[in-house]
Amino acid sequence: MIALTEDKKMLGYGVMAPYSNIFCFATTRRGGFSKGDYASFNCTPYTGDDAECVRRNQELLCNSMPQRPKELVIPFQTHGTKVEVIDEKYLHATADERTAMLQGVDALVTRESGCCICISTADCIPILLYDRKNQVVAAAHAGWRGTVNYIAGHTLDKMRALYGTDGKDVTACIGPGISLPSFEVGEEVYEAFRMNGFAMDYISEWKPETHKHHIDLWAANRMQLLDFGVPGEQIETSGICTYMRHEEFFSARRLGIKSGRILSGIMLM
Repeated sequence: MIALTEDKKMLGYGVMAPYSNIFCFATTRRGGFSKGDYASFNCTPYTGDDAECVRRNQELLCNSMPQRPKELVIPFQTHGTKVEVIDEKYLHATADERTAMLQGVDALVTRESGCCICISTADCIPILLYDRKNQVVAAAHAGWRGTVNYIAGHTLDKMRALYGTDGKDVTACIGPGISLPSFEVGEEVYEAFRMNGFAMDYISEWKPETHKHHIDLWAANRMQLLDFGVPGEQIETSGICTYMRHEEFFSARRLGIKSGRILSGIMLM
């Protein structure tokens, strides 16, 4: 990943650099106002952080972007597969209606310029997508539950159904999250992936020293992108393990649920 700000509070993706009409990013823990387990650049409002700190962090984020967004659209995620479209209906809704529309949503799709669609993670995998032909962007939250239920595939299917997205026109970023060495799982999680048709020899390893399976969520989501027809050279995986690098990136396994989140966002400008 590449630094988007001098203090490295925001990182970007080289694979998206050729496209001047979009901006995408992932935040780090650096450069914000929050304290304790939210320290310091937590921009997500749903985790118990002080509301004023979150507001100031979001303001800092918006001011650091090349174009100030009309809105940061941040859903209340539930590890499901619901995909919400941010369109004229959303934009003309009341504040209460918008809040209701974002409940239980784990992926967003839009072709509205100036709307920065975002996903919050802390060990789960953020996925950002750009269909350059149809000028559509998407952001998906892929924890193990979302991944095993094909959230990336569902998001791409929604883009195809609404806008005619073809895999060859998609550029994809798989962001910071927990890596295979750190993601030790129980037998029930391993079996969920196996029963849902994942190639276990490709996405998992058995660690004899711990007598546990380990799952590669990056690989499992990359497979979904490839299956849709996204060329491998148009997919960038960050390779940043949030569990190992918890001082720079939020990790729920390290800090607990009541802690900050990485915000990953993408916007058409």
